[in-house]
Amino acid sequence: MPFQGNEDFGIGSAKGNKFTLNIQPVIPIPLNKDWNLVLRTILPIISQNDVYGHSGSQTGLGDTTQSFFLSPKNPVWGGLVVGAGPVMYYPTATNDLLGGGKLGNSDLRSLVLKQFGGWTVGMLANQIWSVAGDSNRQNISAAFLQPFVSYTTKTYTTFAINTESTFDFENSQWTVPLNFHGQPRFSRLASSR
Repeated sequence: MPFQGNEDFGIGSAKGNKFTLNIQPVIPIPLNKDWNLVLRTILPIISQNDVYGHSGSQTGLGDTTQSFFLSPKNPVWGGLVVGAGPVMYYPTATNDLLGGGKLGNSDLRSLVLKQFGGWTVGMLANQIWSVAGDSNRQNISAAFLQPFVSYTTKTYTTFAINTESTFDFENSQWTVPLNFHGQPRFSRLASSR
């Protein structure tokens, strides 16, 4: 179960800051000998200060993103791992300033990746639209693109770089953070001793 921490600085007119811990369980469910249904949940826990002008501090849950990928169990087309399926966006925020207040969905989220010689290269993409929720809150129409590259060493330490780029169609604005990760695999290291 991956945990991802993100720290953002200088947000908005008050130069606010925000820390987000994304809890991201990925659960493969075998459907038959050829296919898996892969559930990927992103549950953000957020602590922020002055993100919306001089709005003070908020801490709690953000909105949840739930992906459903139908994926062949074996790679296809020259070793590609692929998956596709719908995405749901749930208004689970515990404070209005931590979420959008809307229920959203996407017709399709797609994943394609290739693994070779310790490398993993791929792309995750979707578009989410709000379909219900607080009528006083802004509608959601956002495209998400996440190209990624990672390398795992022979001692099972992984180094990765990706962007989690979002285009907000409601405000005609891109957000393109660049993320670097390093992750030792303690369980494998411990078992090899």
